[in-house]
Amino acid sequence: MKIINKFYPHALAILGFVLVSLIYFYPVLQGKQIYQSDIAQYTGMAKEQNDFRAAEHVEPYWTNSAFGGMPTYQLGAKYPYDFIGAIDDALRFLPRPADYLFLYFLGFYGLLLVLKTDPLKAFFGALAFGFSTYLIIILGVGHNAKAHAIAYMPLVIAGFILVYRKKYVVGGLLTMFATALEINANHFQMTYYLLIFLLILSAYFIYLDIKDKSYKSLLNSLGVLAIAGIFAIGANATNLLATSEYATFSTRGKSELTFNPDGSKSTSSSAMTRDYITEYSYGLAESFNLIAPRLFGGSNHEALGPDSKMYEFMIGQGVPEAQAADYVKGMPTYWGDQPIVAAPAYIGVVVFFLGIIALFIDERKIKYVFLAGAITALLLSWGKNFPVLTDFFIDYVPMYNKFRAVSSIQVILELCFPVLAIIGLQSFFKLDKEMQWKALWHSGAVALGLIVVLFLSKSMFSFSGANDGYYRESYGPGFVDALKGDRMSLYSADLLRSGFFILLSAGVLWLFIKNKIAQNTAIILVGLFMVSDLFFVDKNYVSAKDFVSGREVEVPFQETPSDAMILKDTSHYRVFEVSGNFSSARASYFHKSIGGYHAAKPRKVQQLFDYQIAKNNMEILNMLNVKYIIQTDKEGKEFPTVNPNANGNAWFVNDVKLVNKSNDEMKLLNEVDTKKAAIFNIHLYGDKFKNARLKRNLDTSGTIKIDIYKPNYIKYTSNNKNEGLAVFSEIYYEDGWNAYIDGVKTEHFPVDYVLRALIIPGGEHTIEFKFEPQVIKTGSTITLISAVGMLLLLVGGIYYERKKSLKSKV
Repeated sequence: MKIINKFYPHALAILGFVLVSLIYFYPVLQGKQIYQSDIAQYTGMAKEQNDFRAAEHVEPYWTNSAFGGMPTYQLGAKYPYDFIGAIDDALRFLPRPADYLFLYFLGFYGLLLVLKTDPLKAFFGALAFGFSTYLIIILGVGHNAKAHAIAYMPLVIAGFILVYRKKYVVGGLLTMFATALEINANHFQMTYYLLIFLLILSAYFIYLDIKDKSYKSLLNSLGVLAIAGIFAIGANATNLLATSEYATFSTRGKSELTFNPDGSKSTSSSAMTRDYITEYSYGLAESFNLIAPRLFGGSNHEALGPDSKMYEFMIGQGVPEAQAADYVKGMPTYWGDQPIVAAPAYIGVVVFFLGIIALFIDERKIKYVFLAGAITALLLSWGKNFPVLTDFFIDYVPMYNKFRAVSSIQVILELCFPVLAIIGLQSFFKLDKEMQWKALWHSGAVALGLIVVLFLSKSMFSFSGANDGYYRESYGPGFVDALKGDRMSLYSADLLRSGFFILLSAGVLWLFIKNKIAQNTAIILVGLFMVSDLFFVDKNYVSAKDFVSGREVEVPFQETPSDAMILKDTSHYRVFEVSGNFSSARASYFHKSIGGYHAAKPRKVQQLFDYQIAKNNMEILNMLNVKYIIQTDKEGKEFPTVNPNANGNAWFVNDVKLVNKSNDEMKLLNEVDTKKAAIFNIHLYGDKFKNARLKRNLDTSGTIKIDIYKPNYIKYTSNNKNEGLAVFSEIYYEDGWNAYIDGVKTEHFPVDYVLRALIIPGGEHTIEFKFEPQVIKTGSTITLISAVGMLLLLVGGIYYERKKSLKSKV
C-alpha cells in the first residue's frame, strides 16, 4: 500500500501529461497530422533514401537526389545497434507532435522532483515549461530534432544535480541514459547550449565542494559524470563519428577559398560568415517579449481582427468586408531585429512573476545557477546587438562558430525561468504570513513596475519594421501607417494583458495569506493562470487549423506537368529547379536534383552555386549532368527546358590543368571546357594522382556507359584503346566512396572542384563505385560495446540500490 501511495501522484501526473498532450493536439485522434514546413522539406530530401531502404532492406548512407549527392547521416539514416533509439521510440508512444509535448512535460517534471518539488507544483511547472511559446512553435514549423533535444535537457540537468549531491548510482544512471537520449535526438546546437548551462551548474557545485574541502566527493562526482558521459557518447558513436566526418565536408567546415563571390577578399576561413551566424539576433528591447508576447508585433504573419487599423484601411480602400477580414489574418506586424519570426519567445508573465518571488525568498543558492543560466542565454541571444560577448564566443569558444541563429540559445532561459517559478511557489508556502506578504508585495512591485515602465516607454519606439520601405513602395504610406497603428495597439494590449495576469496570480496568493482559500486551491488557481496564459498565446500560432490529412503530410509535393515530362526520360541525369534557388527539396522528391534543403549543405556544392551557377555559368550545370532546367515565365507558369550540352554520366578528357590553390581552381571554372579538360588541385590531392605532372597522351576516343545506378553503388563499362582520364558527374566524397576497376580497388581523386576522376587503362573494363563508409563500421562496434556496458551498469546499479535498501531496513 505504501508503494501505491508513493507512486500514485506521479502516475496521475503522467496520465495528466498524456491527456493534456492529446487535448492540445486533438486532431491526431482523428488521424490527422500537423503540416510542418521543415518536415515537408525533409521528406523531399529523404525520399530516395527511404524508397531504397524499403526496396533493398539496407541503408544506403548516401543520396543522389540532393546537392548532386551527399551522405544521409543527417537525413534520418538508421544505424546498427541503436538501442538508445529504441528506448526513445518507447517514450514517444503518442502520435506526433503530441509525443514531443509529452516529452517536454515528462522531462521537466523529473527535474522538478529532483529539486524536491511536490507533485502538484511539479505538474503545473512541467505544463508551463512545455507550453513556452517557442517550444510549441518549433513543433508547428517542424523543428522536430530541436524539440527532441530540448525535451531531454531537464533530465540531463537532473542527473547532474543528483551526482553532485552524492547520489552517485541513481544520478550516474540517470545522467548516462538522459545524456545518451539527448545526443540521440541529433540536434547538436541544442546539446551544445545545454553544455554551456551544465558548465555553469558544475562551476557552482565545484565551488561548494572546494569551499567545504570535500575533494574526495568532488572527484567521485566528476568521475561518475565522466563515466556516464563516455558511455552516453559511446552509445551514439556511429552518429557522432559520421556527423563529425560530414561536418568538414559541409558548410560548417572551413572554406578553402579566400575570396568572396563578388571577388572581394574573404576575412574568415569559416564557410559560415559572422553575419550568417548572427543573422537571427534578438533585439535588446525585444527581450521584453518574454513577458508580453506581442510587444514587438508578435510574428511576421500575425492574425488581426475587424477592430484593427489595417481592417479599417482595407475597408477605406473599397475592399469587401469578407475579403478584408481574410486579408488581416496574416499581417507582418513584427518589427523586431530578426529577419523572420514565426512567434514570440514568450515564457509567460506568471512564470516571470513567480520567478521574481523565488529570487526574493528561496533560500537555496542553486536558484542563482538558474538565474545565471537565464542571463547568459539572454546576453548570447542578442548576437550582433551585443558584439563584445558574441565576438568573443565566436572567436575563442570552441565550436560556437559552427552554429547559426544565436537567438535560439534562449531555450536555456525558457528552461531556467519555469524552474525559478516553481521553486518560488514552493518556497512561498513555507513562509509565515508576514514574510509571505512581504514577498508578494516586493515581487508584485517589481513585475508590475516593469509593466508600467514599458507603458511609459512606448513613445520611445518608432514601431517601424525592416521591411516597411518595401510595403510603403508596394502598397502606399496608408498601409504602413495602419501597420504601425496595429503594432502600437498590440504593444499596449499585451502589456495590459500581462499586468492583468500578474494581478490575478497575486490576488490568489493574497487570498491565501488572508486565509480565504486553502493552499492546494491557491496552487491550482495560480497553476491554471500560469498555464492558460501560455496556452492561449500558443493557440494563436499552432492550433487545429495546422493539421491536415495524413496523405498531405506523407506526400507533401504534387507532381507538376514539368515533373511528368521529365520523368518520362529513364536515363540518368540531374535537374535544376531555378525557383528553388538551391534551397528547396521539392525537386529532390521527384528527381536527382542539384538543389536541396539542409542546415549543413555540402560546402563545395554551395560554393559552386554562389560563385558560378548564380552567375549563369552553364558549364557548371553541364559538368553536373544537369539535363533539365525547370524555370518559370513572367506569369509564374512553370516549364522545363532541355540542356543539350550536359556532359553525361562520365567522359574522357584530353587535358589536365594543374593548380596549387582552391582559389585558382574556382577561378579556372569560369573559362574551362569541362568536356575536354579537368582541373586538378595538385597541392591538396597530389598523392592520389601521383603522375599528374607527367605529360601523357590521354585517349579520348573511348566510351563509358552506365549499367547500374543506385544511391550507394554505380557500375560502368568502359572501352578505350589506350589509357584515359575519366571524369564522372558524381560528387567526390573522400570518406566512403571507393573505386574498383575489374574488382581491384583503385585510387580516384577530385577534379573540377567537386567531381570524381579515375585513370582507366586501355581495353574494356568494369568500373564500380561503392559507398563503403568505414565510419559506420567503427562506430557500430563502439556503439555495441557501449550498449552492453550500459546494460551491465544498469543491472549493477539496481542490485546495489536494492541491497542498500534492504540493509537500511535491518
